[in-house]
Amino acid sequence: MANSPLLPTLFLAHGSPMLALEGGAWGRAVSALALRLPPLRGILVCSAHWEAAGPMRLSSSKRPGVMHDFGGFPEELYSLDYPAPGSPELAAEAANLLNAAGLEAELDDHRPLDHGTWVPLRYLAPGAEVPVVQLSLPRPRTPERLLAAGRALAPLRRSGVLILGSGGVVHNLRRLDWQDASAPQPWGLAFQAWVRARLEAGHLEALADWRKAPGASESVPTSEHLDPLFVAVGAARSSPEPVFEGWQLGSLSLESYLFA
Repeated sequence: MANSPLLPTLFLAHGSPMLALEGGAWGRAVSALALRLPPLRGILVCSAHWEAAGPMRLSSSKRPGVMHDFGGFPEELYSLDYPAPGSPELAAEAANLLNAAGLEAELDDHRPLDHGTWVPLRYLAPGAEVPVVQLSLPRPRTPERLLAAGRALAPLRRSGVLILGSGGVVHNLRRLDWQDASAPQPWGLAFQAWVRARLEAGHLEALADWRKAPGASESVPTSEHLDPLFVAVGAARSSPEPVFEGWQLGSLSLESYLFA
């Protein structure tokens, strides 16, 4: 696919694992987005649910399988599978790009796909026929390092590879509202509006300093769900096109973006 069109990059919120069973309007939006994509050579996913110390890691198994990395949900959820193949070749290509940019990366041939990857892919690539490679979030990390990783990986966009960040702009499990599930918290709205304004203006340096934003401490108590956004943005060349806007349980944003 050397002459493939330049693919977009995506940031998809994955909310509760229950979206795998009850995708609702979010699932319909992601499924509609899938219809806009050309045939893919592979999908490279940076998920909030893979953090690892040291170098960035790339899943390199030919058959990664899935993990059900959550608890307390209906039994039906634990029976779901997403049997997409992996791609050792794509993993090695991505690792070479990162290492060439001075960002240490290595292959991991044991890592399965976590729910931050397979839940959105059930809607984005429902046939599970496209090879999938996961990229870890390193520990420690900074937004600047993740932006650099996105820039390093951007050439994959011209060879049929879709780069996807999976997480959530606002993600606070301690502030869930079980009484009014669809009404967002004011601090979440303020933080999300701040993020979107900087994305639209292309002010990535300001975005990297997100801890100064209104509502940041409540919206992002830990950064792993926001951090995949920086990989997607780093690989992009445009301001965001909203894919979906909505909320779960008051403190889980489902806002998702496409970057051309």
